[in-house]
Amino acid sequence: MSLPSSSADLTAGLLDDARAVTGDVADLRHRLHQEPEIGLTLPRTQEKVLEALDGLGYEITTGTETTSVTAVLRGTGSPSSTTSTDGTDEADAARPVVLLRGDMDALPVQEKTGMPFTSRIDGAMHACGHDLHTAMLAGAARVLAGRRDQLAGDVVLMFQPGEEGFDGAGVMLKEGVLDAAGRRADAAFGLHVMSSMADGGTLMSRAGSTMSASDGLMVTVHGAGGHGSAPFAAKDPVTVAAEMVMALQSMVTRQFDVFDPVVVTVGVLQAGTRRNVIPETARLEATIRSFSAAAKARLKASVPQLLEAVAAGHGLTATVEYIEEYPLTVTDETESRFARTVVGELFGPDRHQDMAHPQAGSEDFSRVLAEVPGAFLFLSAVPAGADHTTAAYNHSPYALFDDAVLADGVALYSRLAIDRLASLA
Repeated sequence: MSLPSSSADLTAGLLDDARAVTGDVADLRHRLHQEPEIGLTLPRTQEKVLEALDGLGYEITTGTETTSVTAVLRGTGSPSSTTSTDGTDEADAARPVVLLRGDMDALPVQEKTGMPFTSRIDGAMHACGHDLHTAMLAGAARVLAGRRDQLAGDVVLMFQPGEEGFDGAGVMLKEGVLDAAGRRADAAFGLHVMSSMADGGTLMSRAGSTMSASDGLMVTVHGAGGHGSAPFAAKDPVTVAAEMVMALQSMVTRQFDVFDPVVVTVGVLQAGTRRNVIPETARLEATIRSFSAAAKARLKASVPQLLEAVAAGHGLTATVEYIEEYPLTVTDETESRFARTVVGELFGPDRHQDMAHPQAGSEDFSRVLAEVPGAFLFLSAVPAGADHTTAAYNHSPYALFDDAVLADGVALYSRLAIDRLASLA
């Protein structure tokens, strides 16, 4: 296998390669940002990704249920091999595979940043930075293609639609992304930019629980309508729904260990059409986050029981739909340690921070990490000079992500693949 003479040579070369493609990466990021698409069907985004990969020597497949793109690069580096008793090359029969993921979808948010490349699509915005993920992974595709002789195995690039609530990772797993190289991936890495959380350029990770599990709650309270002046002659679902909101918060503090927390947030509360009419139904929807399998299982059992009892206590009924969405995102300890080492060698140890706690957001990359050991890292894209403690958070219409981190993302994706393949081989 042809490798640079030292880790320092590899680091310098990769950073130079990443910086050399930054102009094209930034251009792709801006074009993606101007044409955000939501959900599992992202035809214009897919077109841009395929254009960026054209001519690089990847084996490319596209999704049947989504507009996903899976690209496989066959490394030509030769790992140390042994010959089996039947004369076959065991290394060729089991070359390692590393998967890198970049999500591509946007959010139903009206952009208010005022950036020169602001969204041209009304009601849609790359408010979570997925345009940077896609562009950085496309940049890494170019860097890795130019270093095929340093790849002691194969690289799978997973360009994923539908991360924002559509379980695009689950769809891509069903369509075989983990086995796209002909063998199951040995390790997987994901990267997510943040518009706050730390100073720009800071990389953050932790072993174990990295992001929460996520469930959905949909509740309809069934009452009996009537005149607002005579609530005794009706069955008011509004007051019962209001009591449910408070009961959920009491449950969080009184039934769950403060050191194994859960988060319940009611984001939808709907009822009625006029102020003097008691409606027949009221509706609430909530997101529920947990940080352990035990808490997740208990929530699934306890929440419907609580809400049905609240309704029954007032002589009403409730239809409770508890939807299990994404599992806990768990970073493998060995892969997390490896990723920290790569960050330190690329950028210096001061660029990495260990996260004290998991993030309360959730990720469908959790499905990949449930099947393949890997790591998930955060990269702060807070603009230079901005205060990360007051910067708009991801999903805000004012969220800003600095192009200055694009070269770092390209280099990190590339180095993770090169080094992990070498160590696996």
